[in-house]
Amino acid sequence: MLVSRRKLVDVTLYYLALLFYLVLAVFPIYWMAMATLKDDYDLVDPDVSPFWFRRPLGLNHFTYLFTQTNFLVWLQNTFIIAACVLVITLAICIPGAYALARLRFLGAEQIGIGIFLTYLIPPSLLFLPLSQIVSAQLHLVNTKWALVLVYPTFTIPFCIWLLMGFFKRVPLEIEEAALVDGCNRLQAIVRVVLPVSVAGILTAAIFAFTLSMQDFIYALTFVSSSDEKPLTLGVPSELIRGDVFFWGELMAGALIAGLPVAAIYNFFLDYFVEGITGGAVK
Repeated sequence: MLVSRRKLVDVTLYYLALLFYLVLAVFPIYWMAMATLKDDYDLVDPDVSPFWFRRPLGLNHFTYLFTQTNFLVWLQNTFIIAACVLVITLAICIPGAYALARLRFLGAEQIGIGIFLTYLIPPSLLFLPLSQIVSAQLHLVNTKWALVLVYPTFTIPFCIWLLMGFFKRVPLEIEEAALVDGCNRLQAIVRVVLPVSVAGILTAAIFAFTLSMQDFIYALTFVSSSDEKPLTLGVPSELIRGDVFFWGELMAGALIAGLPVAAIYNFFLDYFVEGITGGAVK
């Protein structure tokens, strides 16, 4: 009887904790969705509950966002920048992280630590010298390609450090067995190391993609034309005019930009956990 009562208490506490975290996760989405559908008067009327509405709901904020702003252009620029940065990051990080994690040469560990430490440098210290390179030497200022060039400066150090940990988990024996069976070093990497490191590569890819999507400082520094702005710059800079905040449109932009990223993380979550815990052993 005592055991069953204790089990009931444990289950109750478990579901209460689960409910608490569920509310924390869902509440921001509910708040944004409600703000995007509410009438402008409901958003500023102090007599209306911020959790509910009084006037009819509508899609006016979405209509304004898509017809009166360059939102679709900002969204397109954001995905172009993030996709290019993703390709550049993986093209450099996969061979770089493999060399630092698997090849034995003097100073490999120190080089890896040094690369990661560059990620910790605040962007406020880097955008001044980077602006000189982008504007004076490459003449890419006020274009999205300036961001494609700049963003790898913080995605590459972090993803190299992340992939080094995954490559170190791959047993040396399976790679040596591939070399004994006649594979060269490149074939062993492609056929053995990369397949059991897919979880780490996907993790690095999504981190690089989302880090590129959420930057504001570099975008504000290098881009001023509305047609070249990414989403993180276009939405706040053109929907906040002095002391006038277009709350419905701001929340609509945040909701549209945030849901795909949340879906990607949720879709790959189980795969990440499986790959981290047992992918290398398989």
